[in-house]
Amino acid sequence: MSKFVLLQGDEACALGAIKAGCRFFAGYPITPATEIAETMAKELPKVGGTFIQMEDEIASAAAIVGASLAGEKAMTATSGPGFSLMQEVIGYASMVEAPTVFVNVQRGDPSTGMPTKIAQGDIMQSRWGTHGDHPVIAIYPSTVEEVYRYIVTAFNYAEHYRTPVVFLMDEVLGHMRESLYLPPDSELKSLPRAGESVLEDDDIFQPFIGDDQMLAAPLIKMGKSRFHVSGLVHDESGFPVGAAVDANRLLRRLDHKIRLHADEINICDEYMTEDAEILIVAYGSVARSALRAVKIAREDKINVGLFRPITIWPFPATRLRQLLKKTSAVIVVEMNLGQIVYEVSRLNRRGTKLELLSKVNGELVTPQEILDTIAKVKSEVLDL
Repeated sequence: MSKFVLLQGDEACALGAIKAGCRFFAGYPITPATEIAETMAKELPKVGGTFIQMEDEIASAAAIVGASLAGEKAMTATSGPGFSLMQEVIGYASMVEAPTVFVNVQRGDPSTGMPTKIAQGDIMQSRWGTHGDHPVIAIYPSTVEEVYRYIVTAFNYAEHYRTPVVFLMDEVLGHMRESLYLPPDSELKSLPRAGESVLEDDDIFQPFIGDDQMLAAPLIKMGKSRFHVSGLVHDESGFPVGAAVDANRLLRRLDHKIRLHADEINICDEYMTEDAEILIVAYGSVARSALRAVKIAREDKINVGLFRPITIWPFPATRLRQLLKKTSAVIVVEMNLGQIVYEVSRLNRRGTKLELLSKVNGELVTPQEILDTIAKVKSEVLDL
């Protein structure tokens, strides 16, 4: 039955994960993500799930990979310092194609930084944080209701593409409380994990054979059959191999299974972009301020629109490229020194005026700061 509830963003993340079928959570307390672990510790046992507080973030990441390979949907949650510690395991999960979800509730600055302040400094890390070439899917919602809905999407992507998915949040989104609609199962569907293997005792499940879409077979629950797992370059059965042809085939398939499906994976939101002369690109909590600024600018007869990437990686390049062709200027608003702005710049082949509004003092970008930047860009481009 659907209903409206008042939830904190972190709580919505945990409850949405359970809705998606998550039955294993391993984590270590860290601000501002601790409430996710607290909610999981309370709610998972009610549905027959398992909560484990590990000794650190490395062990937490490794535990969810093991749980996933054993047949359970699994998730961990952390913030910047813990996310750094998890990078090697994220690369391992990519290599062994373990469906897993890594939640990163971002906080301010490098190192210990500002644990109770907002930032968006982990955008590039979520894509390039590990060594070696491998794809990543990263999702970044902007509202508490989106947190609940898109964590289900994160699990669905993890299962379908056999890959770790990074679910990005920030301190404001994690600690903010909003009323949200909890949809019924018919509206918010989760992709189930395949059932227990029915292979014979001596059969070996081959989980690394790619189909014509480069996708590996769905993982099964541990049953009578078995399969080998290795972080080394491996063949279709999972056993290590050393031939150049095997390495080339495996790594290109891991890349192509995301790259070739980028347009299917991409999720983005737009507001008033049809006639926008100035386009704002913003994501996460910052997009809330950007939306308000656009509405105020429109009241002042300034044609401003908002493009909000929800899947940060793979970046929704196709749609943004289309918008850049017809706008006079673009403003990228970020709570970092500039990260997504590099993606926008890469796509800006037409040479459209590009302005970065960045803020790194731990305070959320305000609508007025965005309006001031709009006025500046308007005077430089539209009022000539």
